[in-house]
Order: sequence, then C-alpha cells, then structure tokens
Amino acid sequence: MTESNPKARQRNCLCVSLEISPYRDIWRLQKEVVEAKVQSHLEEDVILLLEHEPVFTLGRRGNRDNLLIPEEFLVDKGIDLVHVERGGDITYHGPGQLVAYPIFDLRRAALGVVEFVERLEEVMIRIAADFGVRAKRNPKNRGAWVGPKKLGSIGVAIRHGISYHGLALNIRNSLKPFSWINPCGLQGTMMTSISIESGRMVDMKEARASMSRHFEEVFSIRLKHVSPSVLYRRRAASRNRKPDWLRIRLPSGPVFGKTRAFLTEAGLYTVCDEALCPNRGKCFSEGTATFLILGERCTRNCRFCAVKNGTPVPPDPDEPARVAKAALTMGLEYVVITSVTRDDLPDGGAEQFYQVVKEIRKTLPHAGIEVLVPDFQGDKEAIGKVAAASPHVLNHNVETVPRLYRDVRPKADYERSLELLVRVKAAGKHIVTKSGLMLGLGEKDYEVEKVLQDLLEAGCDIVTLGQYLQPSPKHIRVQQYVRPEEFDGWAQKALSMGFKAVASGPLVRSSYKAKKLYENVVSQRGSRLLSHGDRL
Repeated sequence: MTESNPKARQRNCLCVSLEISPYRDIWRLQKEVVEAKVQSHLEEDVILLLEHEPVFTLGRRGNRDNLLIPEEFLVDKGIDLVHVERGGDITYHGPGQLVAYPIFDLRRAALGVVEFVERLEEVMIRIAADFGVRAKRNPKNRGAWVGPKKLGSIGVAIRHGISYHGLALNIRNSLKPFSWINPCGLQGTMMTSISIESGRMVDMKEARASMSRHFEEVFSIRLKHVSPSVLYRRRAASRNRKPDWLRIRLPSGPVFGKTRAFLTEAGLYTVCDEALCPNRGKCFSEGTATFLILGERCTRNCRFCAVKNGTPVPPDPDEPARVAKAALTMGLEYVVITSVTRDDLPDGGAEQFYQVVKEIRKTLPHAGIEVLVPDFQGDKEAIGKVAAASPHVLNHNVETVPRLYRDVRPKADYERSLELLVRVKAAGKHIVTKSGLMLGLGEKDYEVEKVLQDLLEAGCDIVTLGQYLQPSPKHIRVQQYVRPEEFDGWAQKALSMGFKAVASGPLVRSSYKAKKLYENVVSQRGSRLLSHGDRL
C-alpha cells in the first residue's frame, strides 16, 4: 500500500455515527451527500459509521444465482434484497457488523481507485490487530482475511471522482445468513468475525473507536464527529444552492430595457417573463422574445411551472394584430408564439393560434413562425386547426418521463401528448415537429432514453433538453442538478438516435436558438427558410 500523502494531513472529514439503520435510507443519504459534493455544495469529505438492519445487497455485476435460497424465504423473514451500483457481488449486512461508507473526493485526495481500496483493506486489518486478530489481504480477492476465512468485505462506487459505498467488517454479527449466499460470489467461502477469532465478544463502541482512529491514520484525515442532524441540515441547505454553471448575469443594457418597455406598452405578455425563463435577459438584450397569447392565467396548475394559475380573461380579438405589429416593429425574422393552457375554451384556444399565425404571415411574409401549443385535451379538431395554419414549426413539450406525470403535471397525459405530435405530422408533413423535456426531476437515464425513442416514433424532428429550476418553494423540488457534460452526452445520444436537431444544456428552454434549430432541419432537407405559401 502506498504511504499516505503528507500534503493531505490537514484534510477535514465529517464523521457521522448512526445507529442500526435501514439500508435503503442510508443508500439514499449517501447519494444525496455525493450529489452535494459533485455540485460543490459540501466541501468536507464524509464517513458514515453504522450497523444495518438485516439486508442482502447485490452489486452491479452480481449474479442472482449466488443467492442460494428462494427470495420468498427472505420475504418471510422480512429481509430485503437490494440491487445497488457498487462493485462486487452479493453480501449480507446486519446488526453486529460495522459498516463504513467513506464519501471522499478521490481527486482532491490524490487517490486512485486501487489505492483507495487498498487503504480500506488496511483499515480493516489494523482494526483486527487492535483485538488480537491477525488479518491479511488475499492476493486473489479483495477484503480482509484470516487464513481462508473472510473477515471483511469491500464494494465501492465512484461518481465524478466521489466515492461511496465502502467496507463491512464482521465484529460480533451472526454468520448464519452468509450460509444462504456465496459471499461476494465466492463458492465455498467461510466467513468469520473478530469476536470469534479473538475469543471474546467485542464491544461495538470499541470497534467504532478503533475504526475512526485507523481511518485518520491510514487516510491522513482529521475526523470531526458530528450528529446526523448536522449532516441533514448541510444536505438540506445544498438543495437550495445552484451550481456555478447555473449562475446567470442580471439583465441590463439599453436594448433590454427598450424591449421590455415596448412589450409592456403594447399590452403583450411573454413566456420569458411569465415563466421566469433564465435566458430572458439575454433574449431581451438581443431584441427577441417569445410571445404568450390568450392571457397570463393558466387553467392548469402544473407543479413545475411559474405561469400564474387562475380564471383567465376571454380571448382578445385584437391580439393577433398586436402580436404581428410587435414582431414587425422588433424586426423579427423568426417569431415564436406560445400560450397558457385554456381548458375553459371549447377549442382550447386553437382559433387564436390560427389567427395569430395568419396575421404574422400577412405582416411578415418572409418570417419563420413557430408555435408552442398545449395539448388541447386531445381535441382532434383543435389540433387540426392549428396545423391548418401551417406554422413552420409546431412544438409540444412532453416535459418529463411518464412515471413523474402524476407529480409534475397531473392534468396532462403522456400518450395524449405523443398523439398530438403524430396528428400534426399526419396533417402536414411539411410542418417540423418539436418537443422538449426537463431533467433534474428524479428521472432515470433509461426513462429519458425511452421518451426520446417515443418522440422519434411520433415523428418528432427537434428535441430540447434543459435543467428544471424550481420557481418557488411551492413548486416541486429539484432532485438533481445535471452537469453540462451530461447534457452534452444527451445531445450526442439524441442525434445518434435520429433527431434532426437537438438543443441540450442546463439553460436550454423550448425557444432556445429556435431559428437555428429550424434551419438545421431545413438544411438537411435541402431547402431554404420557408416563406408564405412554401412547402418543404
């Protein structure tokens, strides 16, 4: 084992000692602490010291066949089997076994994964020595061994250079549950404990003290023992802090002020303001905006959206002309129109969309036109009406994965949204279709990939992916801040799947670089920007 790095001697580490705890609760806590460190919201490393309620865990490459008893047997005994992302195969945790979960920034500690694992082995070997037990490494299998018997196991996972999961050392626990498995996937392996090997029942407090001391020695850290409440408070505080890549410059400049003043004087709403778009400062400063028609009050109350909910006013018959005049005055070459959801109207506001597109086309015949529409409650005639206006792009966002609809947008329906895109494509193949979803709501990668596949099958040409940002404490909470490089990965994934254009990034919203995305699709079709009467 490489000697400890003397430069790391002053590194502080929070040590949280917990009682006998359910595995899933601690697993969730680990991942939240990892996320806080990934987002640079928690500087100190953390060690969780605890015992678990009886549980079997199976690593990411584990073989289910190494569980030698029927799963129903475990159910009868109230013992869970949890599939986790750590390395290694199957193992058992239970009272009397001391578990340590070091959540360390390995890059900052200048530790490679192999050296990190070797140091975890060294910690277990030194603890055993404190109680008169001579443990060693096994050149073929990781862990701490006493002759052919295994005393302690290791299984770790790494995310963005941050370690989690860790080691489990048998102190005074029952070894019977190990007979129900091939421990760590090793057939015929016998397990042992420090109490058995030392010939005395070791006190768990002594074992915890020994483990704390040897972590300090082996990793050259200084432990600060804190109560669980301290870590919970730190974790809660980190949820409300945005990472550096989401810090946005405050809007300013003469064009910004002029644009906002003009829109206000014209009596027009923008989704930029109403939905608190993080890009509104940049867009207003460039003299662009996304027009919000049919008022500022939405008949739905989606838990992610900042647009105000309430009883809306009747559609304004002068609105189409005012929007067209504003677009002309602002010198727009590409106009984006969206609306609140109007479930109170028989057609959901489809006629107003039609009239707005018609007026813009009359006033700006060479401008590109994109509409971002609600689902019209699946009304075929309403969808057909908007499609008949022949906007260059029709966008309808699915917003999130189907599993989260109940919590995120309870009045919407995932299949209904897909069907809308299908109907638009059937009504006019010349219309470019577009959709988008937010990340950071608790979705899984495989769920996002399935949504992308569903959108492609619905004929969707363009997709946007952006970070969900909680508009207020009343709205659904952010579960994760997705890193910029992960958004880059989704962009590459979506393009490789067959989307014609993709915008993916933390600050991407539905109208982000809308004209450029449309032009990307047009260029692939070998056409120019459409003007009135053109077809692709």
